[in-house]
Amino acid sequence: MGTINSQATVCNSYVTELTDHIKVKSGSEGQDETSSKYARFFPSFVWVVRDFTLDLVSNGRKITADEYLENSIKLKPGNSKHIAASNDASECIKKFFPKRKCFVMYRPVSQNDLRILDQLRDTDLDPGFIQQATEFCKYIFDNSEKKTISEGTPVTGKVLGKLAGTYVDAIRSGTIPCLENAVLAVSQVENAAAVEQSFALYRQLLGERAVLSVETGAITKQKLSAFHRACLEEALQHFKAHSFNDKEDKFQKDLKERIMKEYDGKCSENAALSFCSTLLQRLWDSLDHASYMRSGGYPSYRIQVDHIIQKYRATPGKGSKAEQVLDAFMKVKEVQIKEVEMTDRVMTLLENRLREEKARAQMERYRAEREEAERERQAMFKRLEEQERAHKEREKEMMERMEREQREAEEEQERALEEQRARFQERHEAWERLRERGIVGGVVGVNPFFPLAGIRRENENECVIS
Repeated sequence: MGTINSQATVCNSYVTELTDHIKVKSGSEGQDETSSKYARFFPSFVWVVRDFTLDLVSNGRKITADEYLENSIKLKPGNSKHIAASNDASECIKKFFPKRKCFVMYRPVSQNDLRILDQLRDTDLDPGFIQQATEFCKYIFDNSEKKTISEGTPVTGKVLGKLAGTYVDAIRSGTIPCLENAVLAVSQVENAAAVEQSFALYRQLLGERAVLSVETGAITKQKLSAFHRACLEEALQHFKAHSFNDKEDKFQKDLKERIMKEYDGKCSENAALSFCSTLLQRLWDSLDHASYMRSGGYPSYRIQVDHIIQKYRATPGKGSKAEQVLDAFMKVKEVQIKEVEMTDRVMTLLENRLREEKARAQMERYRAEREEAERERQAMFKRLEEQERAHKEREKEMMERMEREQREAEEEQERALEEQRARFQERHEAWERLRERGIVGGVVGVNPFFPLAGIRRENENECVIS
């Protein structure tokens, strides 16, 4: 802080111990490893000097902060322990960090404002400090490189975290961390995970695009191959984006082998679906469905459908989804089966209705005939009753006429008798008068009640008996 001097250089002496605590390759204990091997793993070196109090001038000329750093880490003459430690640290910095950068920062505020620095605003800071801080941030953002390992393989934050965990585990176990082994261990884990993820992605994409369901059936080989190539390309891109240090493409080859095995299984499944669908359709087309669209045709039709199912199940080489294909196929054909069944029911119902209507018509005719016969019988009974009534009336009239005629005859006879009695009375009276007058009083043998038909009066004083 303030300047780069021997004391500050000694404070970075940990770099001199890196080779004692880290190995680049396994099995290199007791062997010298060059600084260039370590440099491939180490990041760039940036030294920031805060509260800088010097002028950047050397030998009467202005120098840059980078030149100031290089001058500060030059080896110093002398054999003292402090100088030796400083020179060792400087030499390690040069060897392990070939790319170096230095920034100097002036005090942000005056000495009096340092104690209230956290209460100040950005506008209260020294403009020179703000410019230096801006340049520092810009350099970090523009020049910071990705973390890489040997052969320039980039290291993501996730991988870096696992590498750090591997180093810590090695240190805690009392062994010296080996960069090569750590990278290998992490690459094994990361690449295995990348293979699983990429393979899962391939299966997902192929399952979404090449839909092989028992409902939709098989697809063409050309389409399946095109889907496979597209899904394989996306899976490989995903693997390359998430793999780490896959030397000799070992894990990528394993991924391709698994994908090809999955694709072969997909092809076999597609072929089995195609075979099952074709077999079912051929068996189904052999059935003359129209001939069963009649009354009483469904039971025979159902027997033929069951026979088709039996023949399908007896055919070998259908694959593991044979029953599912059969269920889906029969579900689709259920409408046609229902149509035959409903036609049978409707036709049977119509025939039953026709028979019922025919029977009802016969019953109606029989009822009409019976009613007509009943009407004729009633009419005959009515005629007979009328005839009997007329006969009775005639008999009554005849009896009445006979009675009337008898009464009239009796009356006529009565009148005749009355007339006869009247005549007799008249004759008797005439006789009496004659007798009184003495005209017939002495006539012997004359019955005074004998009708005097021959007596007539000539005048008041005489009668003539004829």
